[in-house]
Amino acid sequence: MADYLEYTLDKFTFRVANDRYYNADGVWAKEENGQITVGLSDFLQQRSGDIAFADVAESGSELSLGDEIASIETIKVDISLPSPVSGTVIETNPAMEMEPEVINEDPYGEGWLVIIKAADWLADQAQLLNPQAYFEHMVAEAEEEAKNL
Repeated sequence: MADYLEYTLDKFTFRVANDRYYNADGVWAKEENGQITVGLSDFLQQRSGDIAFADVAESGSELSLGDEIASIETIKVDISLPSPVSGTVIETNPAMEMEPEVINEDPYGEGWLVIIKAADWLADQAQLLNPQAYFEHMVAEAEEEAKNL
């Protein structure tokens, strides 16, 4: 089980898992044996609202860093999610078709989107934020949004 960095703002607590990397958009990547599991950060899923629909890249899709890996729809927003890595999608989370709300319930566990066979994990990882850097980015975004409410 991952440990977390936590930040509370008003009644919301946002967690950042320490065992993965993040892009600035809030998409995480966790490497295991050259395979990268990808999902949404806790902050991104909370700020987006209840997820009603998730359309993820199909198995066999070739992706470059930044290509759309998925799009999600909530009652608040429609979001296109950029891939944090390049490679080939080798598995999609079957829950995304019938139960996309699992992203809200467990963003760092059962709410994953896809698994990618990385083309060059070390090169892509160098473009991502480590947990502490993403945490600082997330806190700044959350505080800026709170000021504008």
